[in-house]
Amino acid sequence: MRYLHTMIRVGDLQRSIDFYTNVLGFHEIRRSDYPDGKFTLAFLQASGDQGDGPMLELTYNWGVDNYDLGTGYGHVAYQVESIEAIGEALQKAGMTFSWGPGETPDGRKKMAFIDDPDGYKIELIQTL
Repeated sequence: MRYLHTMIRVGDLQRSIDFYTNVLGFHEIRRSDYPDGKFTLAFLQASGDQGDGPMLELTYNWGVDNYDLGTGYGHVAYQVESIEAIGEALQKAGMTFSWGPGETPDGRKKMAFIDDPDGYKIELIQTL
């Protein structure tokens, strides 16, 4: 078994792609429209992953601009080289951390949380 991707539904595909690529440094791998199903899929990959490594699948259902995230979703986590650099990119995009930066409970790593444009929680972890 091998981990392939995580899919999230987004209300504005380009806004989400801009966030993940311009703020978090992801790369868009491919995008496909499915007119019969009235949706578009965009696959993004974190800068530290390569080839057919894990991806983030953004699903835009045409005409749907928001979703109720519910209470069951937690967050995804990404290892980053510099939380400060992410903070600068967030500031340029008119955004801020939703929590932190601070230390992990064991004090061995720096962490922060951000919300993507659709409200999905993202944990950033930097080794000290």
